[in-house]
Amino acid sequence: QVQLVESGGGLVQAGDSLKLSCAASGRTFSDYAMGWFRQAPGKEREFVAAISRFALNRNYADSVRGRFIISRENAKNTVYLQMNSLKPEDTAVYYCAARPNGLAKSGNEYNYWGQGTQVTVSS
Repeated sequence: QVQLVESGGGLVQAGDSLKLSCAASGRTFSDYAMGWFRQAPGKEREFVAAISRFALNRNYADSVRGRFIISRENAKNTVYLQMNSLKPEDTAVYYCAARPNGLAKSGNEYNYWGQGTQVTVSS
């Protein structure tokens, strides 16, 4: 089992930055690719970003590419999502997720999920 706990969400204004963290425990962190997903009210969960086990590969959704940066520190069992130039449409609950081996964009391919952290961007 892998336990994931997100933190760092909050209320910010459009154009601001925010950094989310996701702390993992339970298994060897570097055995897992990590992803960030988000879900806005009334909408389906969507992929945001993913990073491979040793950060050699990263994927981003088109909507966040160039504004968000995913990173990880295996020594700290933590994955991050640096969010810059935030827009009101980025408002959502953000979830981190883990899957063994390679990264993926589909949430169905992730085995473990955190409880989520709310990000609200006001205009």
